[in-house]
Amino acid sequence: MTAWTAPQAKPINRREMLAQVCKTLLAYPLLNLALIGASCSGSKNGNSTQPPPVSDDQFLDQMEQAALLFFWEQASPTTGQVKDRAFATGINDTRTVSSIAATGFGLTALCIAAQRGYMPGSQIQARVLATLNFVWNQLPQQNGFFYHFVDMNTGQRAFNSEVSSIDTSILLCGVLTCRKYFQDSQIQSLATQIYQRVNWPWMLNGGAAFSMGWTPESGFLPARWDTYSELMMIYLLAIGSPTFPVPASSWNAFARPSITFQGYTYISGNDPLFTHQYSHAWFDFRNKQDAYANYFNNSITATQAHKAFCLSLAGQFRDYQNNLWGISASDSQNGYVVWGGPPAMGPIDGSIVPCAAGGSIAFVPADGIAVLRNIENAYPNAWRRYSFVDAFNPLTGWYDADALGIDLGIATLMAENYRTAFVWNTFMKNPEPQAAMRAVGFK
Repeated sequence: MTAWTAPQAKPINRREMLAQVCKTLLAYPLLNLALIGASCSGSKNGNSTQPPPVSDDQFLDQMEQAALLFFWEQASPTTGQVKDRAFATGINDTRTVSSIAATGFGLTALCIAAQRGYMPGSQIQARVLATLNFVWNQLPQQNGFFYHFVDMNTGQRAFNSEVSSIDTSILLCGVLTCRKYFQDSQIQSLATQIYQRVNWPWMLNGGAAFSMGWTPESGFLPARWDTYSELMMIYLLAIGSPTFPVPASSWNAFARPSITFQGYTYISGNDPLFTHQYSHAWFDFRNKQDAYANYFNNSITATQAHKAFCLSLAGQFRDYQNNLWGISASDSQNGYVVWGGPPAMGPIDGSIVPCAAGGSIAFVPADGIAVLRNIENAYPNAWRRYSFVDAFNPLTGWYDADALGIDLGIATLMAENYRTAFVWNTFMKNPEPQAAMRAVGFK
């Protein structure tokens, strides 16, 4: 089989990109794009250059396929490690820093690509196997935990980053998704070994709540995962571990404060919107409740409150409106910032962060899709080779030059969960997450 190679990237808008892709379909017959059909057919006489409107499902399919290109092209084919960020055009990006969280999202995205036939399954499976081989045999680790940022080619620590409990957990969620999706004994064995190597009690560092990380220079970070956020995956993976578990009572180690905004009351640690998304990308909290909450419904309420918060700023930032909202930790004109609300946090300046709505599609599908379709239609410079740029500001005309792996990842996984529940259904076939959720009292 001829190796699949993506078409050469060009800095073009989305409709031009679709036309380019359609021309290459004959060269890549196994690239089963949903762009075939309405988006490529034009009018009956073939003279139209404007594709007719696509359905919401077709739009999401196009978004997922474009994001897949990031996880395929912006990763080392040898190590499988995915870049933290890359130029949104896909052109001439020489950066080599990988994020292990982006790799975790990427492994899951590859499962989606294989399931949907976006690429030849044999090539996807080979990339997954190479990734897991490298993670198990060569990627530096401490008690099974990995550095937040590494060089994508060598795996060596980058930026003096920490051994990260949350980013390791995101990687493990991708690893375990692959274990259940691919019926390959090597992939399954490697995934199991990677997960079972993690010494979860070590990361507790003698406390009840997990440390956020460790460095060889200073030891454990003083900050702990002790307040509700994206942390649920850490605790559930640890409680479900068959080799180095923590007690189920650890589930009670983090606080669950509530906030109220414009009549919306929900559990939140006053964090950016992504904290209500990440654990939900893999763990299926739908129609389940523990002693504290229905966390899926909680994320719905948090998203509704966030939309209301953005609309409350319309007097100051006139771009915020019913189909254009969403602020989450992202790039800005002044670098990477943690911003959002309620309550207001960070130097909010009218920027729009597409993954805020994208990562919320499973919670508020109509609202989330409306935002993304509006961005794609009204702000064509916000769509590049890998779907949406990380952020843009309609008021100043600034468009981020980069796409970020974790932000493309959360939008892709949640779009697929909304469409088919594929990630939820695949990940939750693992016995460890099931056992952990039972142990902490989900019913």
